[in-house]
Amino acid sequence: MLVETVLGNAHEQGWAERLRDAKIDELVLDQWDAQKSRLRKTTSLGTELALSLARGVRLRDGDVLAWDDRTATAVVARIDLGEVMVVHLDTLPGETAQERVRSAVELGHAIGNQHWPAVVKGTRMYVPLTVDRRVMDAVMRTHAFAGLRHEFVPGTEIIAYLAPHESRRLFGGADSTPHSHLPADLS
Repeated sequence: MLVETVLGNAHEQGWAERLRDAKIDELVLDQWDAQKSRLRKTTSLGTELALSLARGVRLRDGDVLAWDDRTATAVVARIDLGEVMVVHLDTLPGETAQERVRSAVELGHAIGNQHWPAVVKGTRMYVPLTVDRRVMDAVMRTHAFAGLRHEFVPGTEIIAYLAPHESRRLFGGADSTPHSHLPADLS
């Protein structure tokens, strides 16, 4: 099956009603494959699918890729997003503006030195897991940002708050990180 356009999204009112009693054949993609406009993959029910979307078109969770009226069957994209480290910037250490700026620059240097993509939105920094969670946690602890809190949450909890370009930055190509610097206690 060749898919060249997205028909709609399962979360849209018209499609949600139509799919309620339909047979769903899921095209399960990880966050990296979801950014591709061209790929070949087999759906959950065994349909061989070739995706050939226009440049710049990115799949979203729930996108309807095919619909068969005769069998009331839909091919629907399911995007499996990885975890994201959330750094709470509202707790940046330092009592003066100068101390908080220094901490922010040091945090940016630590994240950048690992070649980790990041998005800052409001008082939070979002960093996709590009290496093992323990490594990312160790990097944060090694830099000893006193008072700075971080946690790991599923990407599905974050994506709704992101603009499309921010979503692409976090979930599109983060696995292409060329290398990571391990803290001494993990090497």
